[in-house]
Amino acid sequence: MIMTGRDKEVAELLGLYDKDSAELVAIYGRRRVGKTYLVDETFKDKITFRHAGLSPVEIKEQVRPQPLKDQLQAFYYSLLSQGMKRDHCPKDWLEAFFMLEMHLQAIDDGSRQLIFLDELPWMDTPKSGFITAFEAFWNGWACHRNVMVVISGSANSWIEDKLINNHGGLYGRVTYEIKLLPFTLKECELLLKENGIALSRYDIVQSYMIFGGIPYYLKYFKRGNSLAQNVDELFFAKGAKLLREYDRLFMALFTNADMVRSIVKLLGTRSKGYTRKEIIDKTGNSDGGSLTKSLEALIASDFIIKYVPFGCGKREEHYKLVDPFCIFYQKFVEHRDFMIDGFWQQNIDSQLVVSWRGYAFENVCFNHIPEIKRALGISGISSTESAWTKTGDDEKGTQIDMIIRRKDNVVNMCEMKFYSEEFAVDKDYDELLRHRQAVLYKNLPKKTTIHNTLITTYGIRDNEYKWSFERVITMDELFE
Repeated sequence: MIMTGRDKEVAELLGLYDKDSAELVAIYGRRRVGKTYLVDETFKDKITFRHAGLSPVEIKEQVRPQPLKDQLQAFYYSLLSQGMKRDHCPKDWLEAFFMLEMHLQAIDDGSRQLIFLDELPWMDTPKSGFITAFEAFWNGWACHRNVMVVISGSANSWIEDKLINNHGGLYGRVTYEIKLLPFTLKECELLLKENGIALSRYDIVQSYMIFGGIPYYLKYFKRGNSLAQNVDELFFAKGAKLLREYDRLFMALFTNADMVRSIVKLLGTRSKGYTRKEIIDKTGNSDGGSLTKSLEALIASDFIIKYVPFGCGKREEHYKLVDPFCIFYQKFVEHRDFMIDGFWQQNIDSQLVVSWRGYAFENVCFNHIPEIKRALGISGISSTESAWTKTGDDEKGTQIDMIIRRKDNVVNMCEMKFYSEEFAVDKDYDELLRHRQAVLYKNLPKKTTIHNTLITTYGIRDNEYKWSFERVITMDELFE
């Protein structure tokens, strides 16, 4: 079986299937990252029973929403369509899972039974008793049989809180967990080639700035189109497929979608992010459990990260938006009153797009730390990474794109430059680097050495200032 970029996960799942013990496997990750596809392709013809929860977005749009009733009815229909004799719609989840047990026992021929429950968090509607019923199903029946239960969902915080870190009856019951990550640049390149899409690495990096390595989005690319043509068709054409995707992400993943959206909108306005206090002050959200849950949910779903900027204490923790799709949507699509046909092709060299690429390339690099460390030959060395901004006081302030602080007493001061040709260092830029290095040295232990490091597309131009950098990492090395 060929599945781009998921060899490790496929091997893990097949290994679990071949075991003799009962297995409860949790697969989670950002929406559209390919969880359902992974299970479907790995377990072709092996799934005994499958069911997917109904999207809360569609339920809310009904005239008289009845979340629990609708979820139970959908579960009952799944049972009927997969061989259970006609009965009655279960009145609650305890009865629904009892029906599943009876059905599985009736068709048990002694072979391994695989149950796939997709979008499990959606089934847990308010006051539904879902978790109690699922706990009874696993602890009272499934864990004693030759059964493998695979659950998946995009609401990562729900899976982490209710299943993986459950402190009740499901404590320690998840036997294996897989957090499915977006594709790397290398995996994006492989997927595009597999689909017959011819793009240069320069354009694949730009596609990552927009789509963030989410395979679902990349599969919409049309063969024979340029990157700019594909972007126009997916965002700026009439009936564009991804025009409403941003709204769906929040409605489908978060119970407090309005608060979450307000946080993401704010974080998109500053590349280094904001502290919790700044988020409270600027969004008007109150400081409390709801805000904490919203931030944790966004972190768990890989939309934002929490980090401590270099030289700061834990009280200065920042929250930073890192999801490329959200950043792009806020910058170019949201609040656009009308769609200009061919907008991206017309503005591809505009100053707005050029300046966006600079920041977006920094984000690509932060999403490829392992590849950067491999290129530096320091994969085995423990390190921390962050950006650093020092405001001016008695001396001129400075900003450093990325600082890699290593355990071997070296700090890589990284500059990131997305250029269509080799990057040329001139006298002024060389002086700027020397200033940044001098400011940074003042904030480091005396035993530390700084290595100026350039991460760019095509390398550095050969001139008298090229020695400003100890190390140069090219775009190609991010694909390795």
